[in-house]
Amino acid sequence: MTTTTTTNYSANDYEYRVAWSEEDELYVGRVTEFPSLAAHGDSPEDALSEIKAVVGYVIEDIVESGDRVPEPLSKKDYSGRFNVRLPKDLHRELAADAARQGVSLNQLIVARLAYRR
Repeated sequence: MTTTTTTNYSANDYEYRVAWSEEDELYVGRVTEFPSLAAHGDSPEDALSEIKAVVGYVIEDIVESGDRVPEPLSKKDYSGRFNVRLPKDLHRELAADAARQGVSLNQLIVARLAYRR
């Protein structure tokens, strides 16, 4: 996980998700940048509020101890590029699909990834 010494991050800068837990019979809030943290609530809003409060306390503790605060995904600078290794036969299949559609391999893959969001 990329970290930084910047301490100007707030709990609102991080990426959260809330889901129903059948086991706990409550909503559970989690934060991507702190995978070990979770908080419960009777509603999605309560779980989100609770996990944000926990993150706020954790940030304070990290700063007080002089450790590095994880950089929020929302603050990272992405280039828009990444390399992917895949089996040759899949590469061939994707290239053929792109050729049939008259688009570049990059355009085909971006469209497929965007479709799955």
